[in-house]
Amino acid sequence: MSHDYRAPGLKSGLEIHQQLDTKEKLFCGCPTLLRDTKESNFEFFRYLRPTQSEMGVVDKAALEEMKLTKKFIYKAYDTTCLVENDEEPPRELNADAVDLALTIALMLNMQIVDELYTMRKIVIDGSNTSGFQRTGLVATGGYIDTSAGRVGIDVLCLEEEAAQKVEDRGDSVLYSLDRLGIPLVEIGTAPDIVSPAHAKEVAEKLGMILRSTGKVKRGLGTIRQDVNISIAEGARVEIKGVQELDLIETIVEREAARQVALLEIKKELNKRKASVSDKIIDVTSVFAGTTSKVILKALKGGIVYAVNLPGFAGLAGRELQPERRLGTEFSDRAKKSGVGGIFHTDELPNYGITEEEVKALRKAVGAQENDCVVMVADSKEKAKGAMEAVIIRAREALEIVPEETRRALPDGNSAYMRPLPGAARMYPETDVPPVEITTDRINSIILPELILDRIPRYMKQFKLNEELAGQIARSGNFVLFEGIMHKVPDVNANVVVRTLETVLYELEKEGVNVNNIKEAHLLSLFSLHADGKIPNEAVSGVLKLIAGKPELTLEKAIATLGIGVVESGELETAIDKIIGSRMDFIKDKGMNSVGPLMGIVMKELRGKVSGQEISRLLTEKISKKLETLK
Repeated sequence: MSHDYRAPGLKSGLEIHQQLDTKEKLFCGCPTLLRDTKESNFEFFRYLRPTQSEMGVVDKAALEEMKLTKKFIYKAYDTTCLVENDEEPPRELNADAVDLALTIALMLNMQIVDELYTMRKIVIDGSNTSGFQRTGLVATGGYIDTSAGRVGIDVLCLEEEAAQKVEDRGDSVLYSLDRLGIPLVEIGTAPDIVSPAHAKEVAEKLGMILRSTGKVKRGLGTIRQDVNISIAEGARVEIKGVQELDLIETIVEREAARQVALLEIKKELNKRKASVSDKIIDVTSVFAGTTSKVILKALKGGIVYAVNLPGFAGLAGRELQPERRLGTEFSDRAKKSGVGGIFHTDELPNYGITEEEVKALRKAVGAQENDCVVMVADSKEKAKGAMEAVIIRAREALEIVPEETRRALPDGNSAYMRPLPGAARMYPETDVPPVEITTDRINSIILPELILDRIPRYMKQFKLNEELAGQIARSGNFVLFEGIMHKVPDVNANVVVRTLETVLYELEKEGVNVNNIKEAHLLSLFSLHADGKIPNEAVSGVLKLIAGKPELTLEKAIATLGIGVVESGELETAIDKIIGSRMDFIKDKGMNSVGPLMGIVMKELRGKVSGQEISRLLTEKISKKLETLK
């Protein structure tokens, strides 16, 4: 489709969900730690049902989830409690999480509420033991400035993170309770985003603002983007769970293309005077002698049902997104009844179904040349539910682009999840008292420096190049870095950044427990480095030893490794020996031999002497040798 997104009238908005890095969860004192599921010391299960709202209405998204009765199994730990189990009421809102949400609201130029009320949002997919998620409105009416104009920030909510899905076993789902209750902010923009590239820019800016606080969790799954997209004659579609920033552009692009294609299909169907009836026909007899493995498997106690869609021929196979068609959308809906998928005549003969069987199928349902037949093979109950879902989706194709919630796929496409939820899913939480947000509380908040401002300051203040300044400014270690630079002002900032961002990371990849290395160890390390007692080359080895024996002082660690105990005479002897054995190489390379020989000396002395000292002595001695050879 055209890259001018004004033509189809694209509108898009983002919902950002970001976990906050607080010590405790939102409604209890449990730590916000993710655990290995093997460490679980207790399991229990629940069955969940939707409840009515205050107005006596059951939310349509919850009703759809209820179609599949599933058993939800939960893994609990010694770091989770009865609040997560839904066996004890939630406690008051975590004050640190509230303050952080208020800080983010101010950074987004928002109007903060006078009182923070907690609401219940019905969620019965098992991701919360209680059957609802607790959420509270913190602020409204903010904005950020972008290259395509101002983008409104409509809402900021503080809510609890869902439990983590471990395994879907079909009739049951296994969840881990370690993640449930971690505080997160949900930020919803206005539909002011005008193109796929603009959507990415807005997501990047919001991510930068959140990371600037230094108090949000980092890593895969800690930030998730949902994208709302519509075109002029289309509908609002919410695409959930975009974890990679680079995928946002593709998601917006392909959803806009999907809605354009659906409108073209609607136009064609109306031109053909297409229709959809409620008639579900039993066509099991057509496949009595089938050799199709898929159908044979289903017929063991199952049935084949079909519906005829007059005027749909060729359109069920029409591509909406790469490798996804209108028939795929029929299939997505049908799968909600528990079937593996559907077949339609735009893609048959295939899957072991013969040309003769297709003809017999068409005849059995009275299909004309311009009709498409959709069929499913499964148990009677599942097959009937699947065909009813296909009929609903086919009717929508005649009339509208359906409003729905879709799941982001790794390739940038999306798949149907459920209808868009309505207001009926929200009602007040009576167990959590409201929090008054006073003017004094708001005025006491000190806004953090933005990463974009931090980078040039680090370059100027600490003489870092742009790459290293950017690396530490964007890192969760920036507070630690600033603390070290304040307490050890003589240390080389380049060494501190490389240690925090590269050395520790490489040690962790080796399997070293870097959590044993505390701030006090690092302060001692950099103090000794600033005094010339630990060379650059020895930093990794010292930290490795400390990680294994955290009770050691830095002085004992460097004594154990023999760092700094090489006398100048010993160093000279080592250098003389290496020069003497490589005179041919020195004659050939001249002063260019210093670099390669320096590596050999350093290897022999294993970081016991600084590189500068080795380089100075080598340069001096090789220069003298070359003088004598003239």
